[in-house]
Amino acid sequence: MSSSNPDLKKAKLDIPASKKLIATHSGTFQADEALGVWLLRQTKEYYQSPVLRSRDKEEFSKADIVIDVGGTYDHSKNLYDHHQRGYEEKFEDKVKLDENGNEVKTPRCTKLSASGLVYRHYGKDVITNLYPALSEKDLDLVYTKMYNRFMEAIDAIDTGVEQASELVYKDCTGLSSRVSRLNPRWNETPSPNVDDRFEMASNMCGEDFLQVLSQIVESDLPARTFVESAVLKRFECDSSGEIIKFESGGMPWKSHLYEIEKEQKIENLIKFVLYTDQAGMWRVQAVTVEGQAFENRLSLPEEWRGVRDEDLEKVSGIEGAKFVHAAGFIGGNKTYEGALKMAQIALTKK
Repeated sequence: MSSSNPDLKKAKLDIPASKKLIATHSGTFQADEALGVWLLRQTKEYYQSPVLRSRDKEEFSKADIVIDVGGTYDHSKNLYDHHQRGYEEKFEDKVKLDENGNEVKTPRCTKLSASGLVYRHYGKDVITNLYPALSEKDLDLVYTKMYNRFMEAIDAIDTGVEQASELVYKDCTGLSSRVSRLNPRWNETPSPNVDDRFEMASNMCGEDFLQVLSQIVESDLPARTFVESAVLKRFECDSSGEIIKFESGGMPWKSHLYEIEKEQKIENLIKFVLYTDQAGMWRVQAVTVEGQAFENRLSLPEEWRGVRDEDLEKVSGIEGAKFVHAAGFIGGNKTYEGALKMAQIALTKK
């Protein structure tokens, strides 16, 4: 099992600042290179290093490491640009389970930006320096989760990958938008110091990175132990092995469940999860298809959906039934036995 180590708290590097020089381009800045600089500054080699912002090759070629400028990606030479013709670098393939529990690898469409390249080569060092108590297995998990949950969006925005073929609305609240707004406006007077603004942007990127990382390490990882235990005990919950029970609610579990099913090579995938909410009601929640937000592996019966209390008890024949959402993804019962019965009957209707 993964560690639920209570000592998994963020550490602070207690080392002298490095004198090695990080170079990136001057002018308008984006979250890409601002984040890349922050990541490098969390490593021991480039801890709090000074930054040179220039488009003059004679200047930036003297730096110890160059990101997002220069037209070359060569890790052996500490060059990390992504604008050159023929560039096709991407993060590792996504792995999902199909309906039969078989692993399916899907190549990513998102190319790595400069910060993505920095993360590829230095990401584990950054994470380890901030959380030295992580086991090797947990480090691998965190590394991939941070890319999926945080880094890929930075890469996609910088390299021009749309979230959907047609956007219903435009989101200007994300990190890349907030960084963009730090650039001096065309008519801003007095004109601010662009390098100072870049440092603000880099720190902002770091704050967002740390918020997501701490959520994964300090909340998600401890929860994984409980999810894994529930999966291993699934046949104690129901003979089908397709229902699991958590002893407490409110913890993140979906991504862990998909990962554990892969690790355990489970063929009959979990369909329902039982847990209590803050009010003590037992919930029965359908597990979504991996990679989908609303498509369930199996939903609660159609005739129960949108029905509540006594009416639901009558139509379902289950004592204590409280509600089933109109979309069929979640329901509630006064007791564990009642919630289990709701899930068991749902299994008979697949």
